Amino acid sequence: MRARLLARAARQRAAPPGPGYKWVALSNTTLGVLIATMDASIVIISLPAIFRGIGLDPLAAGNIGYLLWMILGYLLVSAVLVVVLGRLGDMFGRVRIYNLGFLVFAIASVALSLDPFRAGAGALWLILWRVVQAFGGSMLTANSAAILTDAFPSRQRGTALGVNQITALAGQFLGLLAGGLLAAVDWRAVFWVSVPISVTGTVWSYLSLRETAAGGRGRVDWLGNITFASGAGILLAGITYGIQPYGGHPTGWTDPLVLAGLIGGVCLLLVFCVVENKVAEPMFRLSLFKVRAFAAGNLAALLTAIARGGLQFMLIIWLQGIWLPLHGHDFEDTPLWAGIFMLPLTLGFLLAGPVSGYLSDRFGARILSSAGLLVVAGSLLGLPALPVDFDYGPFAALLLLNGLGQGMFSSPNTSSIMGSVPARYRGVASGMRSTFQNSGTALSIGVFFSLMVSGLAATLPKTLSGGLAAHGVPAATAHQVASLPPVSTLFATFLGDNPIGHLLAGGTLDRLSAAQRATLTGHTFFPELVSGPFHHGLTIVFGVAAGMALVSAVASALRGGHERGDGTPAAEAGRAAPEPRGAARPS
Repeated sequence: MRARLLARAARQRAAPPGPGYKWVALSNTTLGVLIATMDASIVIISLPAIFRGIGLDPLAAGNIGYLLWMILGYLLVSAVLVVVLGRLGDMFGRVRIYNLGFLVFAIASVALSLDPFRAGAGALWLILWRVVQAFGGSMLTANSAAILTDAFPSRQRGTALGVNQITALAGQFLGLLAGGLLAAVDWRAVFWVSVPISVTGTVWSYLSLRETAAGGRGRVDWLGNITFASGAGILLAGITYGIQPYGGHPTGWTDPLVLAGLIGGVCLLLVFCVVENKVAEPMFRLSLFKVRAFAAGNLAALLTAIARGGLQFMLIIWLQGIWLPLHGHDFEDTPLWAGIFMLPLTLGFLLAGPVSGYLSDRFGARILSSAGLLVVAGSLLGLPALPVDFDYGPFAALLLLNGLGQGMFSSPNTSSIMGSVPARYRGVASGMRSTFQNSGTALSIGVFFSLMVSGLAATLPKTLSGGLAAHGVPAATAHQVASLPPVSTLFATFLGDNPIGHLLAGGTLDRLSAAQRATLTGHTFFPELVSGPFHHGLTIVFGVAAGMALVSAVASALRGGHERGDGTPAAEAGRAAPEPRGAARPS
């Protein structure tokens, strides 16, 4: 039986793809990017349940690093490796690398659900296998757009890439909903859900997908790989530790190790740029940036990813830490409801993405993508205009508007980037595009968490000290609690946790009256206390995000003209990227 199945699969791969193959490629790659991006965000909502499940206090000072790396480890690997894996797809076959990615992802999903340890060891197990899972997910995302670009004719490419891209973006927010729902059942279910999907995808991709583009063996750019991976990894790690307090400072940007990581990472990336201009077969085709549509599209994608990541994390904090408790939801239940109340954002993606991809095939990417970013900027400016305890209708409308704007931008932008490069470089171009997008998401955590912490540090200590003292907490204790780094309060709201009991440990609560204890640990005291300082920080964060969206809109408008229906770029869109001197052309 097994031999017959293998023989059948071999005959299918050897036969030329039929007219329906493009739809098989679209459905399979869409499943791949959906599960990869869902798992990038699914742990964010479910972190409280995961930490309780392995017996680890997420708000203890020594455990903040575990919390950050649980989120950022996946994003960091995705940002660093997608270019490498896209280049390997160009060399050894995009479908081959993609199929292997599904297999690696499935193995890591099983290992995550079987964590045998507790406390710190359990957290390290999860972080390690999240890294392996990200490696498999990077194989999927690095090659999916290139597989679709090979499979679809130019007149349908925008629609196909639009469906794929919007599915990837929607996966980030569907992961929030799925994480909240599954964490309410069992923390291991957060990882179980990936197992049947990834196993099914692995079998299906091996049986149905086939190479439709000739690969060139070439040579692996080892020096470029090492300098890029180490430079980007050190830089993003420095940003991660910059969020955490250092000495008497609310953040760690003055920490010598953080500064060394930032400077060292930038220097290694500069060395990488020099290397890529010297080697015959570089992993990162810097010459592609001479194509205006490619360069402008990736700049816009980077800034939009940073703004989108900031929006995602700030919305979680706003809903879980403040709005939902004020409306009677228990802190333990807020992760699930936060995912539900953010659904208009996902709905906007799903409505606008495929339509804008179809329209970009007919009218080009520049107008749609630039207009979409203006819509995004407007919605970001509208959110801080709402009160912290908002009416849900206007809030949902702004989320829907933001989702529509991002859908208008993402599909045409991806199609423009992928259609602007020579066919033999589509794998590496897809990896470069994913690198900018994933790096933006990782950078957003450092940028916007730091902005929010700085905003809280200016107003939270006085507010917290006065609020605690007004409800019977001794002045010395209230001052001591208020002097703690605001990052603890920020992570408490991020995790949907009421930190008052944690902050007043050591018998302080026991010395208060029953009424005072009930007030301090109830639904409304902490959210009402932090709402003023949080709104101050929120105004800063969304103002910066809106500025990034506006700069992205300018970059998008400068991408050049429309690609003709035969796939030949118009003159103003830039010509094909020239070969670097001495480069060996793929056979």
